[in-house]
Amino acid sequence: MQTDYPFSKEQKVQTLLDAIPYIKKFFGKTIVIKYGGSAQTSPDLKEKFAQDIVFLSLLGIKPVIVHGGGARITELLTKLNIPSSFVDGHRVTCEDSMRVVEMVLSGEINKNITSLLNHHGAKAIGISGKDSSIINAVPKDGGKFGYTGEITKVNGTMINNLIKEGFIPVIAPIADSAEPNHPGFNINADIAACEIAVAIGAQKVLFLTDTIGVLDKEKNLIQTLDKQSVENYKKDGTIAGGMIPKVDSCIDAIENGVNKAHIIDGRVEHSILLELFTSDGIGTQFIRKDNPNNGIDLEKLLEN
Repeated sequence: MQTDYPFSKEQKVQTLLDAIPYIKKFFGKTIVIKYGGSAQTSPDLKEKFAQDIVFLSLLGIKPVIVHGGGARITELLTKLNIPSSFVDGHRVTCEDSMRVVEMVLSGEINKNITSLLNHHGAKAIGISGKDSSIINAVPKDGGKFGYTGEITKVNGTMINNLIKEGFIPVIAPIADSAEPNHPGFNINADIAACEIAVAIGAQKVLFLTDTIGVLDKEKNLIQTLDKQSVENYKKDGTIAGGMIPKVDSCIDAIENGVNKAHIIDGRVEHSILLELFTSDGIGTQFIRKDNPNNGIDLEKLLEN
């Protein structure tokens, strides 16, 4: 019996060959992935995500996962009748909320992601930013957001030591305080991913979201953004709400040593691989116009 396949053997081989320049470019490099949205809740997408991370690791690429969990936090706060509010995409965290935030992020979601990756053959280790004071913070805007924090320091050496030992760090965005017996700080996961990427010298930072990327007012995808264009879009209201921390994090990353930042659609199966290993990529990329490493010289890579 003959079976019809969507791709011929030759097409499959060509796909692998087309990926070679990108595999060479990212071999040995660290890539921070902010994991959130449907990719974090859909059983099928979670499996695809785990496969992607293991694949990257087997190719010699070093992934670091920073996860959110806002939907689950809000769900539990509602069940416990604890009020919840947001300002400019940032959660206002009271002391009772902080206990729930840490329980959900560090105790539930972090361990579930770590277990899933290990089940697929990865060597993942789940940690919180409070562990060994990897992330330190102070109250954001002088306490206006309660126990929501602003990062003051990331111990990149500790994270890089885990990477050198062959681990895939899975980091919950909870920060430590300089005060003893402090409950810690809730950190926006997008900002945490950016700060971690800068601290460890990552090549890229990817943000998995529930949108195809940054959209203009006509709902069309904006494929490339830089610092100036972001400021313009924020002024005219094109970029607003929960997209603001993501976009600001991307700009902060590329302005502080990360080569590129991307906001991609985590609802697309294997979105990470599509971004890294295809010429078109997906989503919105953030670049510095004065960065000579924005592109990829295919001929030079293939010659090496």
